[in-house]
Amino acid sequence: MSTTGSAHYRLDLRPNISMGNRGFVRVISLSALFLALPLIGVLGTPVLWGLLPFLGLALWALWYALMRNRTDREALREVLHLTREQIELTHIPPRTPPQTWQANPFWVQLSLKEKGGPVENYLTLRGAGREVELGRFLSPEERAILHDDLSRALRHLR
Repeated sequence: MSTTGSAHYRLDLRPNISMGNRGFVRVISLSALFLALPLIGVLGTPVLWGLLPFLGLALWALWYALMRNRTDREALREVLHLTREQIELTHIPPRTPPQTWQANPFWVQLSLKEKGGPVENYLTLRGAGREVELGRFLSPEERAILHDDLSRALRHLR
């Protein structure tokens, strides 16, 4: 959470992207190797040419799924602006329009449901007649830390 001045907070949440370029290359290479192993038995026969398109299709599907997941994770984020006058949360999902929620920070209730929510440490903001989830892509530990930091920021502004 960054502070500019004494009454403005900005939070930019992004999901962790755990597989880098090296991991991507390793997964595709190992998959190609393991998919090619059964082809050793049919080398030099017409069956090889019948199986090759399926091998290529399987590798392409894996490559496409990994790339789609990566671009979706890179596009997904949440931005929270907190001032004395307003709290604004913008959820930016991939391939759909952003969703925005605004409220007066004096009346906002921050809650962390450790158990009993859809996920462990379910973090929500309630105000302006709505309840919104915050940090849905974060780990339970990260949501607990975010709850503490945001509670402190809200207390500071009040």
